[in-house]
Amino acid sequence: MAWIPFALLTAFSLATADALSKRRLRDTNEYVIAWVREGYALPFLVLVLLFIPIPDLDRTFWFTVLILLPLEITAILLYVKAIRVSPLSLTIPFMALSPAFIILIAFLFLGELPDLSGLVGVFLIVVGAYVLNAKMSREGLFEPIRAIGRERGSVLMIIVAFIYSITSTLAKVAVQHSSPIFFSFFYPFILTIILSCIIGYRGLFRKVVSRPMSFLAIGFFTAVMVISHFVALSLTDVVYMISVKRTSLIFSVIYGWLIFYEENIKERLIGSVIMVAGVVLIVL
Repeated sequence: MAWIPFALLTAFSLATADALSKRRLRDTNEYVIAWVREGYALPFLVLVLLFIPIPDLDRTFWFTVLILLPLEITAILLYVKAIRVSPLSLTIPFMALSPAFIILIAFLFLGELPDLSGLVGVFLIVVGAYVLNAKMSREGLFEPIRAIGRERGSVLMIIVAFIYSITSTLAKVAVQHSSPIFFSFFYPFILTIILSCIIGYRGLFRKVVSRPMSFLAIGFFTAVMVISHFVALSLTDVVYMISVKRTSLIFSVIYGWLIFYEENIKERLIGSVIMVAGVVLIVL
């Protein structure tokens, strides 16, 4: 069971990076923070990359990466924008929809039907999403669902979850044509290069070095998340590790309460727990 502390550290580090990002978004924008999350993690990740053997990278690998990059950049920018415009407790939990979207895509394009556990998992995720806005049910049974559409950050995060349901499949192809460890440390370098072009075009380079200490903290927790993720994977099966990693949703809700004084935390925490339970059923 030595993998559990590392999986929990992965979840905690991801949620912490999100909370720190939201804090810095008070005085900057999503383009800067998107770069910070990747670029400031590099000093920590490069130390690990030096000890990782470089596999043979074929044409399929590079073609897949080319498809991945625009989707990933779009998702990162929308992700950061979502936590800027809306509470953490009403945005991050919707990342639980990603595995549900994977089931939907598999059904629509491949005709694959989920088993009972998967169906129950999707149901729990939907119930959890409803509970996030349960207080609104006083105004009508479907009002919590309508409230999701009115919360801009929630809508953006749902789009992100859908994009990630696609990129996760593509990333598997890239991993199969390289190696899991190499790809996960190499990918941030490529993303940083693309994001550097974007912020350079927008004239934002000065802003990415305006608060080096606080930005370095974001990069540090992002790097810890990546490293602990693969340490945990080396100690257990991926399905168990991902299930525990999804507790980051719960950590994010708690951060929303402790740091940003977000309201209705009790129902949002319950909703997040239900959504995590749904993810666990789908993954397992």
